[in-house]
Amino acid sequence: MKIIIINGPNLNLLGKREPEVYGNETFESYFNKLQDQFSSLTLEYYQSNIEGEIISKIQDTGFSYDGIILNAGAYTHTSIGIGDAVKAITTPVIEVHISNTFSRESFRHQSYISPNAKGVIIGFGLQSYELALRAFE
Repeated sequence: MKIIIINGPNLNLLGKREPEVYGNETFESYFNKLQDQFSSLTLEYYQSNIEGEIISKIQDTGFSYDGIILNAGAYTHTSIGIGDAVKAITTPVIEVHISNTFSRESFRHQSYISPNAKGVIIGFGLQSYELALRAFE
């Protein structure tokens, strides 16, 4: 089974950015743990701060991979284009968020991804990614 994790803007700053919200661990360190824990899966990781690059990666992987775990960061709440890309592909997408977006600013309560996602996992810290991987097992 081949699964890609796609992270959006500012998630490259995990471990540095707002540790009270996002924790102290870098995503690269956490991804290494996921690879060890889910050694039977082929896991890939991609991160971009650029909306068009995220859309291109969804399109590039969205017909040949078994699953996409997508944390589009702030683009979740603003990008109709990313939402449309998720709708256009055949690979199932699980939307994840590290923080509980519903306990934050009201603009974070809207998602353009959720209507076309297989499921949504919100608010379990980095463990949100592990839960998403378990949903694909």
